[in-house]
Amino acid sequence: MKGTIIYNEDKIEAVKLYHDLKEFFIEKDIEIVPKTDILEANFAIVIGGDGTLLRASKTLIKNLKIDVFAINAGSLGFLTEIKIEEFKPTFNNYLKGRVKKESRQLLEVVIRGEVIDVLNEVVISKKNASSKILNISMCTENTKICDYKADGIIIATPTGSTAYSLSAGGPIVMPQIKAIVVTPLAPHNLATRPIIISGEEKLILTLNPKQKGCIIIDGEIEKEVENDEKILVSYSQKKINLILPENRDYYGILRDKLKWGDNLC
Repeated sequence: MKGTIIYNEDKIEAVKLYHDLKEFFIEKDIEIVPKTDILEANFAIVIGGDGTLLRASKTLIKNLKIDVFAINAGSLGFLTEIKIEEFKPTFNNYLKGRVKKESRQLLEVVIRGEVIDVLNEVVISKKNASSKILNISMCTENTKICDYKADGIIIATPTGSTAYSLSAGGPIVMPQIKAIVVTPLAPHNLATRPIIISGEEKLILTLNPKQKGCIIIDGEIEKEVENDEKILVSYSQKKINLILPENRDYYGILRDKLKWGDNLC
């Protein structure tokens, strides 16, 4: 068995755990390979926060069969669910075939012929705060959906529904559901509300003439969007297989991490 470790080098706790786990795997006679050899690995360990996992996802999806242990050494840790003290017993159960897995599917964005994978969300927005609101047309291959007048729109996976989309008023979607969440940013028309679209659809988005905007993918990749330029968004065949901690409860995660349902008064 072989594994790889990806960790946030800027977090002291993540660096410490990385060195600790190297010793742990030596004792178990398990080879750790560099992430450049991801295709050789049976499992991957990601140590950090949700941002670390988002960045690592671009590497992880090169191996569709790899199992991913996402260990929280960050702050929120909504995606990196495994606590540091939970990892070793979880891994021992993994060796015995006693863990649950959850696949997180990705979207793919096609712009100017380039295909980009998306774990959380793609955002089409104004270039800066002083820019005029955008006019964004969104269609499927068969029909028109909506013309948005807004600061932008967020198109999220169920995984990303608890991230930027949620902050902008979008719904929480269970990760097992194949759906696309579309949430407008500061819409000009208050009747333009978030919508959940079937994951079988392929979305086609264009900016109206004489406008420019930008596209931001998973909070990092940023590209300028020209007027009348088509952006295609659809479900990808790629996925990430997350190993779940023992007794994991998704609703408990919502209550614990997001304070879902808490009495705030």
